[in-house]
Amino acid sequence: MNRLPRRHLLALSFAALLAGCAAPPPSATVQVFTPPALVASGATYRHEHLPSQAGRPEQAVLEGAVDAVLARSGLRRDDTTPRLAVQATVSQDAVAYAPVAGPSWMSVGLGGGGWSGGGVGVGFSFPIGGTAQAYPSLRVDVVMRDLANGQVVFQSQAMSNSGANPGMLLEAALRGFPNMAPGIQVVPLALPARY
Repeated sequence: MNRLPRRHLLALSFAALLAGCAAPPPSATVQVFTPPALVASGATYRHEHLPSQAGRPEQAVLEGAVDAVLARSGLRRDDTTPRLAVQATVSQDAVAYAPVAGPSWMSVGLGGGGWSGGGVGVGFSFPIGGTAQAYPSLRVDVVMRDLANGQVVFQSQAMSNSGANPGMLLEAALRGFPNMAPGIQVVPLALPARY
C-alpha cells in the first residue's frame, strides 16, 4: 500500500470520528397562544402563585429567572402597584427516551507491515448508537394578565424532552417577548442556563 491511499483512509477516519461527535443542539417546542402582547416598555408586574407553589424555593428561583428575562424586555417588577400579573409554572409530563452513548461502537483502523516484521497501526473507536436515556418531558408555562380587567394579554409554553432545565425553557418561552407571533415553532435552547 502506498502513502496516498493511507492518507485518504486516515482522513476518512477523522471525518467519521467528527461526524459521530456532531449532535444537533437541544431544542424546545414553543407555542404562543396570544397575539403580540400589548405591553408598554416600563410596565410593572408582580408574580402570581398557585397554592401548590407557595413557599417552594424552586418557585422563587424560577421567578428570579422570569425577572431577568422581563427586565431585558423593559418590564419592571413592582409588588405594590403592578399593572400585570405574571404566573410561571413548571410541569413534567410523561417520560421520553433519547439515545445516548452506549455499548454500540464503530471502529476504524489502518494498519501496515512488511516482510521484515515492522508495522504501524492507527485506530479510532466511537459510539454510533447505544442504550436509551429517559428524559422527562418538561414544560414551562408563562401567563400574563392585565390586573385592571383580568384579561390574559400573553400566554406562552415551551416543552422539551432533551434534558433541558426550566431556565432554558423559560428563555425559549419568552424569546422575543413582547413581539411573539402566535403559533408553534421549534427553537434552539440556549446552553447552559441554570435553574
